[in-house]
Amino acid sequence: MNTAGSPNLDEKNRYNKAFTAPSEAEFNWLSSLPIASAILRSGENEIHLVRSNRKFDDLVLGFGRESKLDMTLLADRTLVMLEEGRESHFECWQSEDTIHPRELEISIARFGGGDDLFLLSMVDRTAEAISRFNLRREMLTDSLTGFCNRTGFEEQVEAAVGAMLKSGSSQNYAIVLVDLARFSRVNESVGAIAGDELIITAARRLNARIRSNEILGRLAGNEFALFAQMDSGSIDVAPIARRLGEAFNDPCKLSSLEIQVECAVAAATGVVGDDPTDTLRHAQIALKRAKSSKTFELYAAGTVDTARRRFSLETDLRRALKRDELVLHYQPLVDLDSGSLSGFEALARWNHPDLGAVSPVDFIPVAEESGLIVPLGRWALEEAAKTISRWNSGPYTQQDFRVSVNMSAVQMQRDDVVDAVSSALKGANVDGNRMTIELTESAFINDPSGAKKLLDALKGLDTNLAMDDFGTGYSNLAYLQQLPIDVLKIDCSFVSEMLVNKDKRAIVRTVLSLARALGMKTTAEGVETVEISQLLRRLGCSFGQGYYYARPLPEDDAYAFLVANKAASTS
Repeated sequence: MNTAGSPNLDEKNRYNKAFTAPSEAEFNWLSSLPIASAILRSGENEIHLVRSNRKFDDLVLGFGRESKLDMTLLADRTLVMLEEGRESHFECWQSEDTIHPRELEISIARFGGGDDLFLLSMVDRTAEAISRFNLRREMLTDSLTGFCNRTGFEEQVEAAVGAMLKSGSSQNYAIVLVDLARFSRVNESVGAIAGDELIITAARRLNARIRSNEILGRLAGNEFALFAQMDSGSIDVAPIARRLGEAFNDPCKLSSLEIQVECAVAAATGVVGDDPTDTLRHAQIALKRAKSSKTFELYAAGTVDTARRRFSLETDLRRALKRDELVLHYQPLVDLDSGSLSGFEALARWNHPDLGAVSPVDFIPVAEESGLIVPLGRWALEEAAKTISRWNSGPYTQQDFRVSVNMSAVQMQRDDVVDAVSSALKGANVDGNRMTIELTESAFINDPSGAKKLLDALKGLDTNLAMDDFGTGYSNLAYLQQLPIDVLKIDCSFVSEMLVNKDKRAIVRTVLSLARALGMKTTAEGVETVEISQLLRRLGCSFGQGYYYARPLPEDDAYAFLVANKAASTS
């Protein structure tokens, strides 16, 4: 006798098809029930059908034609219930037919005062099941492209990896992400309809380049994802990425417009047994790099640890700003003609309580990415102004020195920098001409006219303006003459090698000539030897900065350097 699992439908002794004569009361009561119902009787390891209503007969007859549900199965469920000593049984039964799926709620419970009668009730939930299926399909599908959305993509990828694991496959797999660049500008310029048209066009092109066993999804507005099983033993994802990227070699035609679409492509690989959600997350980390590098990026092991360290550093930096753990060090700027001190550049330093000294190369990018560059930049301005004020109150008040403070391009975008500089100067009661604001070329690239208005406002505070790292960016030289720049700072990458690299020396000469033509002074960074210092002086450079003169100094040491320089110049 089969008492577990699916019943054997050929086991006839489980169900006696002979009807037991119903009473008039049973007949009337069953007929009045709004759901398909029947009365069953047990006896001698058999189940007898006592009576059923018309709804029950029609339901069982219909299911019997379309599925494996019949009275033998229902009788088996009843006998198993009895053998397990339960008073009732309930299940949601589903057919195995994937084309016309059916679903029933089956309930069996003791009936009447005896121990051998049972009431069997069934409710057809097929329509509701189909509605749930359709609703779920809509929830997992992107309505614009017909691809699976992020949730649907993750489910399909998880199922595909599960199938690979079940089959014993040792194949690698890859998740490749494609992000359409400047998509928001298309929406803003020509409208959302054209943006939708671009997405549909991109989807069609990508769909035409996938293989039968690959899964394509749209994760976000302009981001697509591809799951691909790799050839046995292969970890080379570049050909797949190249195949997808080539979808946008030709311009996309949108109504009367023709748009050349650029995209960022990145990928991560996984092996059977890995969590595909982690692989997707790794691909998105690589995609972030690809947007910056403009090249294909493959996730490298250890990147997550790096990202976690950066996040931890952000938390610590936020705490450090509140606890006043950062300090400014000051690196001297030397007048190359006279050899005397002309000022200092203020540089942020952070001595982490656990990690020790943290390089600005590490924490400044974290500050820019997190938005902490705004409070950090304001802090640097205020501290530099206070230092000028303290030094002014010393014995060398009349010393004409300036302090330079770096201002990030990100801070210029996110903060009211004119107010920040003005507040710092007023708070310390310092004149604007005692401070130099250093800005990088990248601050001028995207919005040169806006940058000019900002620089004019800063000049209105009587501050000096310097363009830092000049020569490393893409400044429009014709526009440079319109900016109120006082000093061009030549990047150390050119200065440090100018004795051994004639190309670097030629660049330095060109910058110096340009500065003279525009009436600007120049500062050379990275002066590390006397030979470089002397060559820069002969070439007409105004100021020098570097380890040859002094390293960045704590405030007290910098003030001592200032005093010593003043004493030497008057002796």
